[in-house]
Amino acid sequence: METTTSEIAEGIYRFSTFIPDMNFMFNQFLVNADEPLLFHTGPRQLFPLVSDAMARVIPLPQLRWVTFGHFEADESGAMNQWLAVAPDATVAHTAVGCMVSIGDQADRPPRALEPGEVIDLGGKRVRHIPTPHVPHAWDACVYFEETTGTLLSGDLFTSVGAAPALTTGDIVGPAIVAEDIFLATCLTPSTGPTIRSLAELAPSTIALMHGPSFNGDTVAALQGLAEVYEARHLAAAAAAV
Repeated sequence: METTTSEIAEGIYRFSTFIPDMNFMFNQFLVNADEPLLFHTGPRQLFPLVSDAMARVIPLPQLRWVTFGHFEADESGAMNQWLAVAPDATVAHTAVGCMVSIGDQADRPPRALEPGEVIDLGGKRVRHIPTPHVPHAWDACVYFEETTGTLLSGDLFTSVGAAPALTTGDIVGPAIVAEDIFLATCLTPSTGPTIRSLAELAPSTIALMHGPSFNGDTVAALQGLAEVYEARHLAAAAAAV
């Protein structure tokens, strides 16, 4: 295996590792600024590969912020390894995430973020957007880098297989194929509206954790994904009656 590095937007780097046995890719994102931020730590086993790739972009001790979509092995498994190589870094997350998991598991106290709070990284601004149970997990959230219009979308639009760093092609269809395999998304009355609210950001780029980053019609993609989940929720509710 190898971890490849791609700049998907100005100053935003994607570290991607494809695991052939799983037919699945794992992506982490560095927002490079005066106070660099890492979105997704990767699993512990991938830390040597990912940290080596990141060290070619910035010295690891310069990292100041670590965050992720929700507390789960591929999002946060290497959290303490990053804290060890970056002694001034702080884990930031939802209040729920900090209370339920991170406060206990992190080697240093985390910072609980308010909904809509912006972390000014110096040259980049990252807005914290809680999305509970979307696509899954009580502590779920995404982040919007305001200067480049990049939505760090976590597990939204998850797909299987290898993919390029950046695409303008369809990301909704592959996401539904993966959903039919994994059944990973919570179908609730808020699933569709939450995804539609992200479309209101009109991002320039959507950074996927499992799949290619996307710089096509992001609004249509988010609205399309929301439409599919709304239809599935209504169908499930009708079947339960």
